[in-house]
Amino acid sequence: MILDRVKDIISEQLNISKTELSADTSFIDDLNADSLDVFQIIIALEEEFSIEVDNKDVEKITTIEDIAILIKKVKNLC
Repeated sequence: MILDRVKDIISEQLNISKTELSADTSFIDDLNADSLDVFQIIIALEEEFSIEVDNKDVEKITTIEDIAILIKKVKNLC
């Protein structure tokens, strides 16, 4: 499942427990992630899922679920 793999990658990138993450976890409010953190996560996700994420789409991402939805959209899974 895409959401689970996204959580794995975020957990690895931010060095936090996967159990702290849910679909509605906010990068800024809940994880205190900065733009560099988000950039590194996006790069890891692009490599993992063999996709390219447009910068304008990155600006719209606020939660973990937003990323999972974006990946599905880019991969034409929804």
